[in-house]
Amino acid sequence: MHYELYLWGEVALNIQIFGKSKCFDTKKAQRYFKERKIKFQQIDLSRFGMSRGEFNSVKTVVGLDNMIDKKIPGAEILEYLAFDADKEEKLLENPSLIKTPIVRNGKLATIGYCPDIWKTWH
Repeated sequence: MHYELYLWGEVALNIQIFGKSKCFDTKKAQRYFKERKIKFQQIDLSRFGMSRGEFNSVKTVVGLDNMIDKKIPGAEILEYLAFDADKEEKLLENPSLIKTPIVRNGKLATIGYCPDIWKTWH
């Protein structure tokens, strides 16, 4: 026989971590969820990028300017683009300019290492 356990009041987390392989904060975010035995999907941002829908979902929560990794060479060009649509296109074309890790749980999202926010996600 097969039994399933349902926990009332619990909502399954749907965690996605968009990161770069050499990003220390991405590794810390992965470790945070592993230590709590919370499953997550890891997406290599440099290799696969983000879909426009994923990008817009994160942008709505955190804001476009917070998504730009100003420490990356070449990011300064984004400051000179007059329109947000042009900045978005540049970030989608070159995802290495996006700050990481981006951690998503459905419509919720954070950028950077944010355990105080993640622990509130149910």
